[in-house]
Amino acid sequence: MKQLIWMALTAVLAVAAFADDVAMFRGGPAHPGVTSDQAPREFHRVKWKFPTGGRIYSSPVTANGLIYFGGDDSNVYAVDAETGVQKWMTTTGGPVNSTPAVVDGNLYVVSFDGRLYCLDALTGDIKWKFATEGERRFEAKGIHGFKPRNQTFPDLFDTFLSSPAVVDGVVYFGCGDGNIYAVNGSDGELKWKFKTNDVVHSSPAVAGGIVYAGSWDSYFYAIDAATGALKWKFQGGEDPVIHNQVGFQSSPTVKDGIVYTGCRDSNLYALDALTGKEVFRSNNQGSWVIVTPAVVGDTLLYGTSDSRVVRAMDAKTGKDKYLEKAQGFIFSSPTVAGDVIVHGTFAGTLEARDLATGKLLWSFRTDGAKQNPFWALTPTGDMNTQFVFNTQYFYLEATVKEFAPGVVFSTPLVSKGVVYFGSTDGNMYAID
Repeated sequence: MKQLIWMALTAVLAVAAFADDVAMFRGGPAHPGVTSDQAPREFHRVKWKFPTGGRIYSSPVTANGLIYFGGDDSNVYAVDAETGVQKWMTTTGGPVNSTPAVVDGNLYVVSFDGRLYCLDALTGDIKWKFATEGERRFEAKGIHGFKPRNQTFPDLFDTFLSSPAVVDGVVYFGCGDGNIYAVNGSDGELKWKFKTNDVVHSSPAVAGGIVYAGSWDSYFYAIDAATGALKWKFQGGEDPVIHNQVGFQSSPTVKDGIVYTGCRDSNLYALDALTGKEVFRSNNQGSWVIVTPAVVGDTLLYGTSDSRVVRAMDAKTGKDKYLEKAQGFIFSSPTVAGDVIVHGTFAGTLEARDLATGKLLWSFRTDGAKQNPFWALTPTGDMNTQFVFNTQYFYLEATVKEFAPGVVFSTPLVSKGVVYFGSTDGNMYAID
């Protein structure tokens, strides 16, 4: 009976998330990643593109006829959804690699300066700021095999900041200080914080009175939304030698009593949302699962890093339905819009796929990828992995060679038939 009630509550939240605008990461606090809006099955044109002063890792959301997103140039932007004309811009104290949440006229977003900002969604004016104990990236000695082995390196693939989820006036988010926070949305007063043992850049999902989020400490947590008390935790894989196959960087999705989350140990986990008991796992032979999965009907969808696979499976059993190859690593979470899946790649492409088969319908290459200034792409447009991962230069130059050519980390937003997404070439694109 409890399970049925919980599922009903989750369904109500999911419907409420799409009753107005898509104004939160993945479309709502449970991170459904599914919208009834139809993405185009054919590429027609670039409706507009909006240049910023830095890379874009943040995903766009929409409300009030505006597109909101953060930039690596430390700014939060609001641009007109129809024309791409800037409405306002607000500067924070650090890169904004978090996706904003817009609720009741307020915009909430996390900056790398270690603060949660509350802005007026119509004007961009700062209403209040909440200071955490400080942001940082995941780091470890000799990470990924970098040398010298006794040197601590930050993980350059820890690219995102936690994106806020807002439920019943409370803002939930994670931080590089290892805490998961609950803050009053009206005045920024701390309600509670939950301490993990490492960086939390996973974006919390909230459903049925429970907050779900993963940490780089290799644990996935379920926390009482009202009190901050631990309900259960689940341990993923560990990698004490080179720290490559460890950590929950993915953000979770909650649907029908199951929470789905990816892990750097190369598994996609399906866990019972009430107990944390493993329902199934999907292994990807060393490829990370950094994206937030999408669940539509009985189908679970996600993408992988090194193997570059778009994978669809039965959401209850984990049985594969199809696997399709993308042009580059996938850090951009899939959005299901009507009968189309859209996602970005490291090859600087936005790819649109048929939901039923996974087959590519069309792809769009960003300006940065077209220029390909550092030979990070092959002549066919695929990732030039042999060149990019040349060990002599990898750590110091990977950010330039790999992230500069228009990579799409941003999760696409589909609204009124238009696909919006950001790129590391600094542009926010609108395609229809």
